Amino acid sequence: MKKNLGILGLFAVVFIVTAVANPSFINAYNLENLIRRSSLYGIIGIGVSFVIITGGIDLSIGSVIGLVGCALPWLMIKHEFPVAAAVPLVLLLSLVIGLGHGLLITRLKLQAFVVTLCGLLFYRGFGRWLTSDATMGFARDYEGLRKLAIGRIPLGELPFIGRFNLPVPFLILLVLAVLAAVFLNRTVYGRYLLALGRNEQAARFSGINTTAMVVLAYVICSVVAGFGGLLFALDSNSIQPASFGNFYELYAIAAAVLGGCSLRGGEGSIFGVMIGAAIMQLLYNSINLLGIPTTLEFAIIGAVILAGVITDEIVKRIAAKRRAVLQARQAVV
Repeated sequence: MKKNLGILGLFAVVFIVTAVANPSFINAYNLENLIRRSSLYGIIGIGVSFVIITGGIDLSIGSVIGLVGCALPWLMIKHEFPVAAAVPLVLLLSLVIGLGHGLLITRLKLQAFVVTLCGLLFYRGFGRWLTSDATMGFARDYEGLRKLAIGRIPLGELPFIGRFNLPVPFLILLVLAVLAAVFLNRTVYGRYLLALGRNEQAARFSGINTTAMVVLAYVICSVVAGFGGLLFALDSNSIQPASFGNFYELYAIAAAVLGGCSLRGGEGSIFGVMIGAAIMQLLYNSINLLGIPTTLEFAIIGAVILAGVITDEIVKRIAAKRRAVLQARQAVV
């Protein structure tokens, strides 16, 4: 928690300023939509954090989301696959993609940037060819399945907010976050991933199968991206192969980095990634509610993210210096 104080403070400041400037920010409808969108982006942010922790990068996330988002209704609507078959198939496709990335990077020693950049282009083009570049969607027969993305759980009347319904994607995010945090911090394989990111050569000399760990990280990233693509598709119900999922990889990476994952590897926090994703969506929401020109949207978001990362880094350095001074004093005593 202490590692995320800076980014948590940024979230609180933006939230309070927006709530004071525009009272309509604190209403059930707006908060429900904000939580739902933050949860969807938080899910793919958690996936890419595993790759970033190992010191790698995955630029293909948006195209994987686009491919899965197109393939699911393509299977279910056009080819009448049952849900029980279509969903596992698209998740299996995501797993194969991640496995391919990991093997190309570890066995052929290709750069992760190049491999996933090529994937970004290939999966987008393949999705467009597969669907003949036609807009895809789900029929009313699949409203039950869509509840995974658009479902809401009534919580009753809340003070200052009104009748509030908790979006189902938030519960999915919580479950995924708990599983990811336990895996990363409480299992030997999670510690292997962190050790790999800190020093790959030292990890290898310590007996860690670094090849398997890298492959595992990319498989997790792609499977989670595929699951996120499924949820995004169910949420929008209008999937355009040419644009669906565009730039989502940047949002996911930004959420992970903003949440404390170092691009150098070896450091990351699942809770921080969740806050990072929430800040991204909060900024979009704030810009719209405060009447700020949309032409400044990306400039403001970029500036705030940079300020948040700088602040978080300063807080970490101050804390590290204090620990060093304390350890030096204890050594003298």
